[in-house]
Amino acid sequence: MRPQLVIVGAGPRGTGLLERIAANAPELYAASGLDIHLVDPHPPGGGRIWRQEQSPLLWMNSHAEDVTMFTDDTVRMDGPVREGPTLHEWAALDGRTFADRQLQGRYLRFVYERALAELPPDITVHHHPTRALRVGGPREGRQQVWLEGRARPLLADLVILAIGHLDAELDQEQAALAAYARTHDLVHLPPDFTADTDLSALEPGEPVLVRGFGLAFVDLMVLLTEGRGGRYDGDTYLPSGREPVLYVGSRRGVPYHSKIGYDWSGDRPPLPRFLGPAEIAELRSRPGGFDFRRDVWPLVEKELGFAHYHRLFTAHPERTTSAWADFEEKYAAADGPAERDALAAAAVPDPADRLDLTALDHPLAGVRHASHEDLQDGLRAYIEADLSRRHDPSHSADLGVFLGLLSVYGQLVRLGDIGPWWHGFFSYLASGPPGPRLRQMLALSRAGLLRFLGADMAVTAEDGVFRAAGPTVPGYAVMARALVEARLPEPTVARARDPLLRELHADGAAETPEGLLRVDPRDGRLLDGAGRPHPRRFALGPYTDARTPGAFTRPRTGGPAFRQNDATARAVLAFLGAGAGRAAA
Repeated sequence: MRPQLVIVGAGPRGTGLLERIAANAPELYAASGLDIHLVDPHPPGGGRIWRQEQSPLLWMNSHAEDVTMFTDDTVRMDGPVREGPTLHEWAALDGRTFADRQLQGRYLRFVYERALAELPPDITVHHHPTRALRVGGPREGRQQVWLEGRARPLLADLVILAIGHLDAELDQEQAALAAYARTHDLVHLPPDFTADTDLSALEPGEPVLVRGFGLAFVDLMVLLTEGRGGRYDGDTYLPSGREPVLYVGSRRGVPYHSKIGYDWSGDRPPLPRFLGPAEIAELRSRPGGFDFRRDVWPLVEKELGFAHYHRLFTAHPERTTSAWADFEEKYAAADGPAERDALAAAAVPDPADRLDLTALDHPLAGVRHASHEDLQDGLRAYIEADLSRRHDPSHSADLGVFLGLLSVYGQLVRLGDIGPWWHGFFSYLASGPPGPRLRQMLALSRAGLLRFLGADMAVTAEDGVFRAAGPTVPGYAVMARALVEARLPEPTVARARDPLLRELHADGAAETPEGLLRVDPRDGRLLDGAGRPHPRRFALGPYTDARTPGAFTRPRTGGPAFRQNDATARAVLAFLGAGAGRAAA
């Protein structure tokens, strides 16, 4: 019988695996024939998140020139580089365009079809448009993958889980809010993929509390304004009359930083510098393990500061008082953040040119407004300042930090589960909305349809309504009959609605303290409680402790997901090519 490989998930990650299988097969797979079974109820390529059947109003949050599914020589991998077009090259778009997600879905379909065409003739792909329910089978024998609506399982020599974002059962707080909403005839929309959320219960003109100010909020804002017939005339929003009034707050109380709106020029910072493979290896080898805040964050801070000041000193030397070589030497020798801050204060006269990560993470810390209207003015000024800075190349040290963030993320995926804070911080600085979306926020704010609530927003359910308040405007609160949690569900195995993940966990797959599946960082094999890699089961994606910032990335930035895909593809092909998969049925 021909070897059988089952890949659960046919979105960008599954598509990327196929591309790497096609690239590596000529070197590693000399066996005769292979059947690859792709299991996903959504179309291959885009999968659920990037499917073509969604609102054309929803955009990507990256420029078209910054999106690729193809490797280049910056990806540190053992397999061959197979270059291909970026989104903007494939679609013949202006590279600075923010493409809609329908177009990205078509691009991903192209990548999928190209991968199929590049597979050797005796490797066949079968798409099963359904869900995988569970995986069984002995460690050393063939696996059985049970599919919804199919009486007999697929037999698999190897199984790869390439699932993306998942639905989740409600946590304790969300369950209590949902129960309160049912009892008092309120509307409670829990964390979800916004494009799949039924928003029809949010009625025109009514106040809606929204907790979350990231990309999920941007989608919600679009669908409840333009999606309901409103339109923009320059910087003015012309309402349709069908919009609710959104009261939004979050931990930080501000939207994610705008995407940077200018191109790189000059020398890139030589990264990694202070957080590279050697430092990661040392952290992983510590007998007692490591603590992120104590052991890892100081290296991250130093790396991001290096990227920032390298750009400032080399591109804007007139705003510094010393030569880069002298500053770099002292920066490398500095012991701790206090010494680095003193060095920067002496060499960089303008505080706006210095990097303060704590202030960036807590932009409203200590900020108090006398009234709700004062807060609206203050937040509009904050957003306008962010837009101005992120589109001004004289502040291109920010772009240096962005490259530093990409480098750091590529290293940290090797450490496993480091907790949720870092991923949120990365997204806040590096994966924010397009500038035009923030301009739309300003227009909606001026129109009175978007109201800011500030930092540390707290939601309670009392007196038959939801109540939101926070310290940014002391004593101010908003009551509403509708509450939306504008964020994706946390990717925890224990609360995943996906029965496949729950069954794997019950079957011995190990879970991190944060609820992620533990995998071997070398090739993605599932680990059990004793740390043993499963010989026939692999997992890649946001629900694992090797999660990356995305299944696709900007060109020439090393793409950690590409590195992972390559390592997994090579391990799979070597295993199947050696005949190991057929040794025990």
